[in-house]
Amino acid sequence: MRIEATAFLLGVCLVQTAATLDGRLAAGGLLLVAAGGLRFAFAGRRAGEGRGRRIARVALAALFALGAGVAWAAWRAELRLASALDGRLEGVELDIRGRVASLPQQGERGWRFVFEIEPDIPGVPQRVQLSWRGDGPDPHAALPDVRAGERWAFTVRLWRPQGSANPAGFDYEAWLLERGVRATGSVRDTARLLDDRPAGLMQHVHRLRGEIRARMLAALPAGEQRGLLVALAVGEQQDIAAADWEIFRRTGVGHLVSISGLHVALVAMFCGGLAGLTWRRLPRLVLRLPAQKVGALAGLGGASGYALLAGMGIPVLRAWLMLLVAAFALLSGRRVAASRVLAIALVVVLVVDPWAVLAVGFWLSFAAVAVILTVVGGRVMPRSGWRGALHIQIAISLALVPMLLAQFQSLPLLSPLANLVAIPLVSFVVTPLVLIALPWPSALLLWPANAVAEAMMAMLSWLATLEFAVLERAVPPPWLLACALAAVALLLLPRATPGRLAAPVLLVGLLAWQPARPPQGGFRAWVLDVGQGLAVHVQTHAHDLLYDAGPPYGEAADAGSRVILPWLRAAGVRALDRVVLSHPDADHIGGASTVLSALPAGQVLAGAAGSVGGQAQWAGRLPAGLPVEDCAGIAPWSRDGVHFEIVHPLPVASGARPGSEGGRGHDNDASCVLRIATGAGALLLTGDVGAAAEIALVARQGAAGLRSAVVVSPHHGSRSSSSPAFVDATLPEHVVHSAGSRNAFGHPHAEVWARWAAAGARNWRTDAQGAILLEFAAQADEGVTVSAQRERRPRYWHGR
Repeated sequence: MRIEATAFLLGVCLVQTAATLDGRLAAGGLLLVAAGGLRFAFAGRRAGEGRGRRIARVALAALFALGAGVAWAAWRAELRLASALDGRLEGVELDIRGRVASLPQQGERGWRFVFEIEPDIPGVPQRVQLSWRGDGPDPHAALPDVRAGERWAFTVRLWRPQGSANPAGFDYEAWLLERGVRATGSVRDTARLLDDRPAGLMQHVHRLRGEIRARMLAALPAGEQRGLLVALAVGEQQDIAAADWEIFRRTGVGHLVSISGLHVALVAMFCGGLAGLTWRRLPRLVLRLPAQKVGALAGLGGASGYALLAGMGIPVLRAWLMLLVAAFALLSGRRVAASRVLAIALVVVLVVDPWAVLAVGFWLSFAAVAVILTVVGGRVMPRSGWRGALHIQIAISLALVPMLLAQFQSLPLLSPLANLVAIPLVSFVVTPLVLIALPWPSALLLWPANAVAEAMMAMLSWLATLEFAVLERAVPPPWLLACALAAVALLLLPRATPGRLAAPVLLVGLLAWQPARPPQGGFRAWVLDVGQGLAVHVQTHAHDLLYDAGPPYGEAADAGSRVILPWLRAAGVRALDRVVLSHPDADHIGGASTVLSALPAGQVLAGAAGSVGGQAQWAGRLPAGLPVEDCAGIAPWSRDGVHFEIVHPLPVASGARPGSEGGRGHDNDASCVLRIATGAGALLLTGDVGAAAEIALVARQGAAGLRSAVVVSPHHGSRSSSSPAFVDATLPEHVVHSAGSRNAFGHPHAEVWARWAAAGARNWRTDAQGAILLEFAAQADEGVTVSAQRERRPRYWHGR
């Protein structure tokens, strides 16, 4: 079963990493090929069966499982993709009716929730995610409360799922696909409540979860650990502060905040143990049904109730399915090896959720259980007590090193210590106290849990401040990751296993690996997909520069935390030589404070920093005390054979800027324009300069000083920029428009797009193609190579 489960997993992975779906015919054909060996694969063993026949039987069984995995995942994907929004209905106002099918999340300006449409509307998927925003200084006061299970009539605008696509980052489109949400949209002015009573089981559950959350938040004042307690009670994490998430990341205890396999298993153990203890005191009942089976049923029942209370989300569902398989194995009365139970659970999870392989939690959870089984099982004298717990924690921390580096590019070195303290506190103190308080969530009952959580967070906060708390490394290549996983497997085997001593060498290689950088005289630039904004990472042979830092994504997130830092960590960047912030517009500097707080920067250059009122424009937007220099007047510099030059604006004695309307402070025309040149050509980064600044730039620099192989279009492709004179002066081979999907400004404008195309440039846009990679060779004859993230790493759900 273990080989077949692994083959089934491989088949599912082949589909979920495919660029396109070949359809049911190809999947069915592969299934038929595998099924041809079904008779031999599953025929019972025969007496005297030779080794060759046994190998053939196992191989055919694995082939069948591989085909079944491909066929099942492809069929499920086709079914889900068939429920798509008709392209002709995108952006059109539609009148819909249905019910709120999730616990509504309260954002900064309104609500967000999953909505199930009823009845079916041709061309409109049944499950959509809606945002309902309010107006005015207090947006929530202008909106009614939205509760799970309510039936509403809305006028909405819907769009197909669209997320950013960067070399390292979150795939929002895949996340929605796994949850069956096939369109996103916004509620317009028309909204009418039709029925406030839930209709189905999960709607009642979500309503209860919302009531518990509200009562818990009301019972504890702001500033306490109420967000953590709510997360442990009902699985809702929106009330946890961003600073706390950073503490969890640096100490490696984030898994304790999410209701996952650990919490579900602990509830099952508590309920099963209590039921078994009670059952053993009733001899007549024990004779009819063993206490062990009663404990399994009670544990499954308690875990099911807790999973429902957590909303039965995808991670909780996976944990519950694993527990369900283990409970049925115990109830069967047959002695089944733990590894076989794990293999069956793996197949069951993938049958229910073929997209689970896209989530790192799936791999971490199954890997952790496999490590525990390896460490505990097969030992003549297994360790017990605190020594056994320490041994298991160290083994899990070591085994997950390759996966953590591959997914998060960071390794919490203090994770074993933090988990040794946090796991017992959360599992055996905080969570039980929270569950006891659920029927009456009052301050008196929640105070003990809050006090313990406060003490735990104080300890974790201190650990997180230590410089050596986290080791950050670049994303390893697949071959090195595979070698590291093999090394971990060797280390977990008994000491006498051949080759075991060589395993640490592979792990050291994993930690020491660094991605190849551009050669001397060449450079790479990534125009990152940050939405409606701009962020460009430029890398030479030994230095890194960041031009602009993207937009904010509300009060709690920005492009720095969501896009730029994950990418820089994945690329192995630990410091920035220079940061150039073109001008103080939010869509260009929204993530600057986050980036500059996380990474050291040799020099920060900013547009209009020396103009009249310029310092006021930057006040509060960057880390306190950070020295910032005006980019105007900075002398050209070279790094690793690559030439950098600020070509606009020029220094002005009065402190005003061209186009600043009498030294008012700053406007788009005061943006820093950076030209980066090497033998293969030049890259021109233009900020938000408009036509007036472009004309002045052409007059001052001339065509020879502006000619570039690639231009990042001024002002995201706005009609007020990219003037004919500027286009004719630069004459690039490629022009990149950094704009947000369906942005309200219409960037890039069709007229601008056509103007660049008429000049012979190929247009690229981040909203449709993802991050754009520009590779400038060191030699002039090798030229420039441009590629888009959605073309380099296509997936079948993109654009669907």
